[in-house]
Amino acid sequence: MEPKIHRNKELSIGEALIPVLAIVFLLGYNVYVFGDEALSGSNQFVLLIGGAIAAIVGFFNKVTFHKMMEEVASNIQSTVGAILILLMVGALAGTWLVSGIIPTMIYYGLQILSPAIFLPATLIICSIISIATGSSWTTSATVGIALIGVGDALGFDLGMVAGAVISGAYFGDKLSPMSDTTNLAPAMAGTDLFSHIRYMTLTTVPTYVLTLVIFIIMGLNVESKGNVNIGTLLNDIQNTFNVSLWLFVVPVVVIGLIIKKTEPLIALLIGTLFAALFALIFQPHIINQIAGVSQMTFESGYKGVMNAITRDVVIPTTNKTLADLFASGGMQKMLGTIWLIICAMVFGGIMDAIGALARISQTLLKMAHTTFGLFASTVGSCLAINITASDQYLSIVVPGKMFAKAYEKKGLAPENLSRTLEDAGTVTSVLIPWNTCGAYQSGTLGVSTIDYMPYAIFNLLSPFTTLIFAAFQIKIKQLLQPETAV
Repeated sequence: MEPKIHRNKELSIGEALIPVLAIVFLLGYNVYVFGDEALSGSNQFVLLIGGAIAAIVGFFNKVTFHKMMEEVASNIQSTVGAILILLMVGALAGTWLVSGIIPTMIYYGLQILSPAIFLPATLIICSIISIATGSSWTTSATVGIALIGVGDALGFDLGMVAGAVISGAYFGDKLSPMSDTTNLAPAMAGTDLFSHIRYMTLTTVPTYVLTLVIFIIMGLNVESKGNVNIGTLLNDIQNTFNVSLWLFVVPVVVIGLIIKKTEPLIALLIGTLFAALFALIFQPHIINQIAGVSQMTFESGYKGVMNAITRDVVIPTTNKTLADLFASGGMQKMLGTIWLIICAMVFGGIMDAIGALARISQTLLKMAHTTFGLFASTVGSCLAINITASDQYLSIVVPGKMFAKAYEKKGLAPENLSRTLEDAGTVTSVLIPWNTCGAYQSGTLGVSTIDYMPYAIFNLLSPFTTLIFAAFQIKIKQLLQPETAV
């Protein structure tokens, strides 16, 4: 369903910016006070305070409380799919741990991926999976989790590993014809899918190559923490789990289902159920430990699997390096992230209802007097909406609708707009802690947005690449017959 853009002629740009400035200050101070614990609940309440400030601005500009609540309800409704996927990712992570899938991935990954090539290999692996599936979320929930485990075992900074995972995941998400954002951007700009993808490679490929070079240099120069004894790790994994190549059947099935365009929620559910079955077959001793029994019965098997799916599970180990890897929070772990998304949607919904999103975009559009100014305004609008609306799709839809006519009037082909929407809207969403994408990736990978942000190199560079191309008029496609201003 295409979101409706709310305009409010009564609202000035100064008033539209009041909630934005307030939320930036409050969140900044909150993170200063609580640090990494800010996501445990205080940030969520700050977002509600930001929503209240936006509502007060709305009351002074003749926007009813009913209209605001309607938009909040619509926003929250739009996240139902994401919330269910988050819950299923928690369930999948739990069953993939107790079945031995993730430990097996770590086991073979430690043998194949040496520290020197680990970071660029992580980038490339996630890029391939994301192009095949069209989903950065699925990539992180499957191979991303395993690579975080391998990186942790090798002693890498997890923010660095998560940055490589996210860079690869969003490269594929951005270029895959199966990606929802890759289809949405050209639809908003007024071009076709494959013209959009071809034109987008002009900025995406150089950015990706530079990202790969940076990760290669980092891999050769950054030392992992401590001296990790790989042999000991491998032995401890084998002593705890029954390691088998057959366990790779489950992730292959899940990725295959996504490639076949199965709904991600269904694919993740199937992956969870298959992993639960494999846990009973390959790791009955683990299930017995979780259930607190010495002998497997139908009841204890059911109890062990359900606990892995829904609750915190810790597999005992004497190896401190493996302690964090042998733990999973199940669906319960995702509740904090879901809480954050709901509160962010309250703030974003009220900002949209009072017309603040439209006013900010309109102001940025008025500042675009040159071709570069138009591109810069588009980038600024995408970033502003990712911050204020907390939603990746709105960061494509709102600027897409607002700027389409302006690009046409300047004689610019719609591919310029669709490419910029992806370069600035799609990839930056994951850099905002309270955005649905930032919250999801942080919750799934177990690494805070602040920690992985400096290493999400592809995502950081993409907006600058599109601006450099605009500034130097590199591959700026023109319309054959520019529209003359009336």
